[in-house]
Amino acid sequence: MPLLDHFRGPLSEDWPWDGFHANWATKMADLLNAGLLPPDYHAISLIKRGGQVEIDVASFQRPSASDGGAGVATAAWAPPQPAAVIPIDFPEEELFEVQIRRRLGGSQLRAAIELVSPANKDRPASRRTFATKCASYLAQGVSVVLIDVVTERLANLHAELLQLLQVNGVPPWQSPTDLYAIAYQVLRADGNPGLEMWPETLALGAPLPTLPLWLQPGFSVPLRLEESYRAACVALRMPV
Repeated sequence: MPLLDHFRGPLSEDWPWDGFHANWATKMADLLNAGLLPPDYHAISLIKRGGQVEIDVASFQRPSASDGGAGVATAAWAPPQPAAVIPIDFPEEELFEVQIRRRLGGSQLRAAIELVSPANKDRPASRRTFATKCASYLAQGVSVVLIDVVTERLANLHAELLQLLQVNGVPPWQSPTDLYAIAYQVLRADGNPGLEMWPETLALGAPLPTLPLWLQPGFSVPLRLEESYRAACVALRMPV
């Protein structure tokens, strides 16, 4: 199954890239859940477009039964004025991700598959936000697979990630086509972490590779990009 250009016409006119990305992520999760993952693991696709807000910590006020819903009076406290007000433009994160979780005393994230979107590459703040998320996963022992098939914007997010991880002395790998898929795993030996990488060049018109999806050190399953990609194309009735 040849890799198609989902970001330019005529294909992008009838099959917008974000719709395909969402379906491809779901097909990856489906194939992993169909027998590749052990029984206590499961994969789920997560999609979030820019502009959405997620609340991690919130404060709520609950009416008291004794006051009929009126709040209890508390002493007012006026904080000092801020020392400065600085304009800031938060990048709107886009998420096309497959998470692999293990049910072991509660759900544990073990691996994440990241499909790069154009917004992840459009400006320095967006690229750093994306790289920071991947670096955070790796720091927690969560393996990462990065897939970049975006043809309309050029940016090496792999290099961005290595720079954030302060990997010095080793030139970052660069795909000759600017399209690529890379599997990452962090191993710790004698207390010192080491980053292992499996880079693959992707090319329009060429089949997709199989990468190792690491669930824990010494144990991986095959992530068959070709099989999931074909399943997404067929499901969406794309010309293949």
